[in-house]
Amino acid sequence: MFWSIHDSNSTPKSMSRAKDWTAEVENLYRFQQAGYRDELEYRQVKQVAVIDKWPETGFVKKLQRRDNTFYYYSRNRECQDKEVHKVKIYSY
Repeated sequence: MFWSIHDSNSTPKSMSRAKDWTAEVENLYRFQQAGYRDELEYRQVKQVAVIDKWPETGFVKKLQRRDNTFYYYSRNRECQDKEVHKVKIYSY
């Protein structure tokens, strides 16, 4: 995935909006619902090595928000077509 190859001080160089649903867009939607740009920012802020994901789909299962409450996600798609255009895709 694109964020795993960058150092921990990376800042986005550009941003675009998702046009179609993909598994990557689904996970970005989940990170953004929890208050983070993407997995890179989540790892920087929460200092976690492993992110809990559903083994069947690879979708994020649980995220800790900044206020230390948790978001729990289903193994099924949660980002509906009408929400796809709201998902931000950052390039580093």
